Amino acid sequence: MTKFTSGLIQLRRGSWELLATIIIALGVFMLLQPFVLWAYTYSFITTLIGTVMFIIVSHFRE
Repeated sequence: MTKFTSGLIQLRRGSWELLATIIIALGVFMLLQPFVLWAYTYSFITTLIGTVMFIIVSHFRE
C-alpha cells in the first residue's frame, strides 16, 4: 500500500487535505472551462464540497 492510500485509511490529515485540494481545483477547472455545460452546472457544488471537506479534515491528526 502506498503512503497516500494508508493515510486515507488511517484518517491522516495530509492525505485527506491533498484529496480535498484536488476536489477544489477540479471544481474551479469545471467553472472556468467553456465547453461542457454539465461541468459548469456542477462546478459550484464540487468546489463547495471540497472546501467543506478541507475544513473538516484539517481537524484530523497528523
